[in-house]
Amino acid sequence: MQKNKKIFLFLFVVFMLIILYVSYDISSRTTFPGSKGNLKERISTEVQK
Repeated sequence: MQKNKKIFLFLFVVFMLIILYVSYDISSRTTFPGSKGNLKERISTEVQK
């Protein structure tokens, strides 16, 4: 392998690891919208409509 290809491959792997870590971190801090249950505000706005 040429030196440029090795550098590109290394940078690509590092970039993908960073992207995977950030996406996992974001997904672990948020909840699925359907799992919140029925909040009082949501129920009252649905009744008024």
